[in-house]
Amino acid sequence: MGALPPVADGGLARPRIGIGGISIESSTFSPHVSGDEAFTVRVGDELRAYYPFLTEGRELAEAADWVPLTHGRSLPGGAVDPQTYQRMKDAIVAGIRDQGPFDGFFFDIHGAMSVVGMDDAEGDLALAVRDALGPDTLVSTSMDLHGNVSETLRDAVDLLTCYRMAPHEDWLNTKERAVWNLLARLRGEHGADPLRRRPFTAWVPVPVLLPGEKTSTRLEPARGIYAELPGIEALPGVVDASVWIGYAWADEPRCQAYVVVTGDDREVIAREAERVARMFWEAREDFVFVAETGSLDEAVAAALAPDARHPYLISDSGDNPTAGGAGDVTWTLARLLARPELTDGSRTTLVASIFDAAAVARAVEAGVGATISLTAGARVDDGPHGPVEIAGTVFSITEGDADAGTQVVIAAGGLHAIVTERRKPFHHLQDFRMLGLEPTTADIVVVKIGYLEPELYDLAADWTLALTPGGVDQDLLRLGHHRLNPGVYPFDTAGTPGLTAVVVRRGEEENPA
Repeated sequence: MGALPPVADGGLARPRIGIGGISIESSTFSPHVSGDEAFTVRVGDELRAYYPFLTEGRELAEAADWVPLTHGRSLPGGAVDPQTYQRMKDAIVAGIRDQGPFDGFFFDIHGAMSVVGMDDAEGDLALAVRDALGPDTLVSTSMDLHGNVSETLRDAVDLLTCYRMAPHEDWLNTKERAVWNLLARLRGEHGADPLRRRPFTAWVPVPVLLPGEKTSTRLEPARGIYAELPGIEALPGVVDASVWIGYAWADEPRCQAYVVVTGDDREVIAREAERVARMFWEAREDFVFVAETGSLDEAVAAALAPDARHPYLISDSGDNPTAGGAGDVTWTLARLLARPELTDGSRTTLVASIFDAAAVARAVEAGVGATISLTAGARVDDGPHGPVEIAGTVFSITEGDADAGTQVVIAAGGLHAIVTERRKPFHHLQDFRMLGLEPTTADIVVVKIGYLEPELYDLAADWTLALTPGGVDQDLLRLGHHRLNPGVYPFDTAGTPGLTAVVVRRGEEENPA
């Protein structure tokens, strides 16, 4: 991004900018409900400190008077409790009304928040924020590429951008880009003109909905599509270019892919948005899973093969809590415990994880080294399998994890089942090591995830993405979507979309390109 442009004649040298938003990815196919306990709410100085690029002395920090209001962030899960959503929404709106007015607003959202009883939660939040801000405040929005850009959201904000990497190694860079774009517009020659400082937005919905594990930017065709964006962004008259994959595990009409290009040259942004949208549509059948896939039995067979390389990682993808799964589906663990070759002590298997506070309490009461039999899991999502019986030795007890609370490991021979007090994803080697487990020397490591996060990807000598059941089942056709817009691939394979850009600028009448 480089240094900010100098303040032009008519630009705002030190604008006043508010910060707020809500970020969660929520599956409507999971019975989990994300309540108050799911969210970390940051306000004031704590919220500003969440963004390293706004620390004292950094250029972006010194370029504006920052007013951090309220931001709620949650691990992905089920749909949000309406009262929880309303409380966070009310806090953001009250902050705007109490501490405004603002020249600009950094609207930090995910884009795949579902709220029980609503179809477009981010659109609803954006409307409330816009109403509180008034028409003149320039709003820049940072999103996850697995979010959705509804017409309501599009028309309530001015600048949109999203991640360009999956896995999301650029998440913080994207937020910084959203802030940079906001400041650049406010510092420009039209910075004091509430209408002319707003760029045009070229918006193309692409009727394709695929899981993130088929659209990783590590592989083609997603890698090539996203590689187009920096070049588009560098064109004269363009501010930003972004592609949203959409969120596959919510059954809402807004769920599909989108291409958005913003800028001052209507013809260029429309042309480029349509070009990238066509690339996406024409490649729809070419997207493949990021790894070899198979059933759980096929994954285990590959891990146990004489020529298998270890550690062998198995992705238990159907209950991935970082995609919105409940995190306590026991289907995989039950089947692993039933395999003598995994429990006879001849090899080491680590299984992460299920959460069950009562089961953890029983293990803590028994103590390390005790022989125990307990029932765990499936308290929230018992669809694929009910609670699982785990018989073994309490291998370790670890207290105080910020996400998981107390964690216990039950060793059934060589199989080490991790049970946590609260939901937790296992993405890092330290997540295992803090429990007394060493993943680098294990034979098999099973994690509830889709594509592997960087440390796990580096750990894996080989791996399989197991197509297991759960609230974020990779087999979308068996989940039962029935509320998507007509024509969305692969649910509807008839017809060819027009892929014509709608070009809008807030405050002006909508026009197709």
